[in-house]
Order: sequence, then structure tokens, then C-alpha cells
Amino acid sequence: MRHATPEIQRIYRRRQMANRFHLFMSFFGMVFGLFWLGWILWTLLVNGFEALSWSLLTKPTPAPGGEGGLANAILGSVMMAGLGTLIGTPVGILAGTYLAEFGRRGWLAPVTRFVNDILLSAPSIVLGLFVYTVFVARMHHFSGLAGALALSLIVIPVVVRTTDDMLRLVPDSLREAAIALGAPRWKMIVLVAYRAARSGIATGILLAVARISGETAPLLFTALNNQFTTWDINAPMANLPVVIFQFAMSPYDDWHKLAWGGAILVTLSVLGINVAARLLFRQKNS
Repeated sequence: MRHATPEIQRIYRRRQMANRFHLFMSFFGMVFGLFWLGWILWTLLVNGFEALSWSLLTKPTPAPGGEGGLANAILGSVMMAGLGTLIGTPVGILAGTYLAEFGRRGWLAPVTRFVNDILLSAPSIVLGLFVYTVFVARMHHFSGLAGALALSLIVIPVVVRTTDDMLRLVPDSLREAAIALGAPRWKMIVLVAYRAARSGIATGILLAVARISGETAPLLFTALNNQFTTWDINAPMANLPVVIFQFAMSPYDDWHKLAWGGAILVTLSVLGINVAARLLFRQKNS
């Protein structure tokens, strides 16, 4: 730059200063975000691990001042998340298969993808209100089944998007080879396309399960809560997110401790599911 004109040197210095400024702001933004994330995780770990005990996993939620745990809430969360996944996953896979395999040239596929993206980004409380209006209000009672239906509406768009993306990544040469060998189209999809995309689809399902594991808003309007352990899917059912919310808002210290214990359980479960999804995705890429 010693032999450059003064105008070029000014431009160079200005761009160098702008580059340093943006690098500093990017680094500051990263540190700022990580600071609050670290503070939240540290607070959760300190208070959560202190609340972990065997009774937390084996006893139902107690009355104020009593001894108990979160066994009924854990059972309810597992049942509703499992049923919601069982309902939403087949619908999502079938819809994603249509978009990737049958709707490539039609106008319906782009419209469906647009609507699915809207549903994917919609607040979960809207889905809870929808299920409340359509199902709970007509049945005149809250239930675990209504909660599972609300969670399935969260699962569907995630699985649709993942299935669509993973199937479109499968090379058309594999499809053409299967059809050239005389395989019907349905067999080509099941034995060739699904097999090539199975790791990505499984990753999407796990990510959907991780998302619904901590949902509170839709369950407030559908499953509500239950202080007793129940296997009846047609009755109000306890679940970890709602119990954490109610106990955290209460004035009782023992309930606060249980809320921290529930929060660490949800965090660890979501972390485990996300790690499993990353491992599956890495296996697919390798």
C-alpha cells in the first residue's frame, strides 16, 4: 500500500476499520449470548442437581408442605409425548413423501410447503387453543389425549419438512435404477428412497420429540394437570412442563425445589435427544 494513491489508502483504512468494528461486534454478541446462556445453565445445574433424589422419580406431586416427587408428571409427559409422536410421525412422513416424490411439478407442493412453514413457526399456544376449541370444548373435559393431539400438531410440520428435505437429497439415479429394474413406484420409495434417507428422517423425528418435550402452552389448554398418577388417557393428566410452571409460581419452597428438579430432568432429556439426533446425522453424512 506504500505506492498506492492517497484515495486508495483512505478507502483501505476505512474498510479495515469497518472490518475490525464488525469483528468486534460479532465477538461481543457471541460473548454476550454465551454469558447469559452459561448463567442460566449454571443456575439450573446448581438448583436442579440439589433437588434430584430417588423420591423425585417415584413419588407423585405432593400437597404444600408434604413430601413427594414428580412421578405422575414424568409418566404423563412420556405418555403424551409418545402418543403425540405416534400420531404425528406417520402423517408427517406421508405428507413429506408426497411433496418429495409426487408433487414435484404441481402447484400443490409449493403451497403445502408454504403452509407447513407457517405451521412450523406458529406459536404452540395457538395449536393448544385450536385443540381446545375443536376437541376439549366438545368433550367438556380436559384429557391426556387432547394434549397428545396438540403435541402431534407440533410434530407434523417438523417431520414433514425433514422428510421432504431428506428425500429430495436422494439422487434421482437411484430411483431411475430401481424403476429400470421393474420395481413399482411404491416399492422404489419404500426400499430405495426411504432406505437412503432413513437417518435424516429419524433425526427429524428425534428433533420433533425434543421440541415437544418442553412444551407448556398447548398442554395448559388440553391436558391441564392431575395431582394423582393416572394411566387413563381420557382424564386430565399431569406433565412436567405444566407442573414446573405451577410449582415455580407458587409461594412454597418445597414446590420450588421440585420445579428445579423437573427443569433439570427436562433439560437433560432434551439434551440427550439432541445428542442422539446429531449422532444419527453424523452417521448419515459419513
